[in-house]
Amino acid sequence: MQAASPAPTGASQDLHPVDQRLPSGKLAALGLQHVLVMYAGAVAVPLIVGRALNLTPDEVAMLISADLFCCGLVTLIQTLGATQWFGIKLPVMMGGTFAAVAPMVAMANANPGPGGAQLLFGTIIGAGIISMLIAPMISRMLRFFPPVVTGTIITVIGITLMRVGINWVFGNPS
Repeated sequence: MQAASPAPTGASQDLHPVDQRLPSGKLAALGLQHVLVMYAGAVAVPLIVGRALNLTPDEVAMLISADLFCCGLVTLIQTLGATQWFGIKLPVMMGGTFAAVAPMVAMANANPGPGGAQLLFGTIIGAGIISMLIAPMISRMLRFFPPVVTGTIITVIGITLMRVGINWVFGNPS
């Protein structure tokens, strides 16, 4: 009977854990987890903004559908890399951001209805264009934002949005 051969010393041991290919079952489970987290955020933001704009349930459903479509489209652009400047070619799920919810709700409360929605969407498009123009400078500014700063900002955003959730729990949707 032959003794067990030692493990190969080739490329499999030289791979960094980030570069290893996971088993299909684990990939599917982690992928589903990632999609569910993205989906929750992609649905919550349009619900909050639609409620603030006093939109009908059909209009809110259309807003959610448009958000999910855009999230999927941007995820494909980021993952596949559309050009040299667009897309990081990493498996990143893109979704709505809660950082902009408070200003969007403030704008929606000041201008409810379809007119407010047009104003809000135009503002978002303008902010997106400005963001793309200043994006090359962001990498130089990262040293000014250590984890303690970004963590504090994210915590404050979450605490600010708690009021909306508490109002929904107690039946006051405003």
